[in-house]
Amino acid sequence: MASGEGAGDPRAPARGGEAEAEMETEEQEGPVLFLDLTSYQLHDLSEVEIPPTLEELDLTANRLSSVDPRIGRLAGLRKLSFRQNLLEDAAVAPLSSWDTIAGLQELVLRDNKLTRIPDASIFKGLLVFDVSFNEISSLSGLSKVSSTLKELYVSKNEVAKMEELEHFHALEILELGSNRLRVMENLETLTNLQELWLGRNRIRTVNLCGLRLIKKLSLQSNRLVSMDGFQGCVALEELYLSHNGIQKMEGLSTLQNLRVLDISSNKITAIENIESLTRLEDLWLNDNQIPSLDGIEGALAGSREKLTTIYLERNPCAKTPNYSATLKKIFPNLEQIDSDIIA
Repeated sequence: MASGEGAGDPRAPARGGEAEAEMETEEQEGPVLFLDLTSYQLHDLSEVEIPPTLEELDLTANRLSSVDPRIGRLAGLRKLSFRQNLLEDAAVAPLSSWDTIAGLQELVLRDNKLTRIPDASIFKGLLVFDVSFNEISSLSGLSKVSSTLKELYVSKNEVAKMEELEHFHALEILELGSNRLRVMENLETLTNLQELWLGRNRIRTVNLCGLRLIKKLSLQSNRLVSMDGFQGCVALEELYLSHNGIQKMEGLSTLQNLRVLDISSNKITAIENIESLTRLEDLWLNDNQIPSLDGIEGALAGSREKLTTIYLERNPCAKTPNYSATLKKIFPNLEQIDSDIIA
């Protein structure tokens, strides 16, 4: 499941045909395990047959304002998506009392009209829980969600505090982009976390609470002025810090596994402290204040052979005579300079 950092969520075009027609086609091949009713613009499911054998039900991009009680009788249901509908808090409340579907592993309520975290305590084996693109103001209620959870998405809401996360020891992906967070906190026990998406918040200071398995981390569009705080993230492969107020490249020398570094749209005046990075493939430094290409070869000595993409446009150095030719000569395996693909 893509994270998206709370970015635009394009709606799928409406599809023609009747839901029943698709059902009949699948029934001829045996028990129906998956029913896709994406983009039928359904206001309810009264005209739709719901087979009792379903394991996956996708109701994305409809006009549903209530949950059909027949869903509560699907004993084998493992994945349920109500993405892009019109569900309010009261509409999803019945889910918490339907024991028959307690085996659900993936519940998607993304892009609805929820104002609080729904009660998902009944789902003891839940792996994926997505309530992004709603109007949720607090993470209160997450303490009832099963500790089996591996992916949690709460982007594009109104959340102001990171809380009730401590019991998610198995969590691998946490998406809290586009909220109102000011402080990174209560992450200490998320020891298996591999992806943390916190873009478009109000965070000023990095505090990763000793997490060492993080592979992908985004703090783009926050209020950072320093890169200090990443030193212990030795497994980090992708780091996104664009659109902050960072003035100096620092604290990166221990990130030996880093492949992608994006610090575009900051206030960087020099490329430095990344000489030891030997796996760097993509470097985004556009929209900064780097004066010239002098010293760039030494600054990127460790990744000279690995680097395939570099962005320096809208820096003073991008106006250097023979700009592209110079970069090609220094980095023999470049495939892209700014928006130009190298043939």
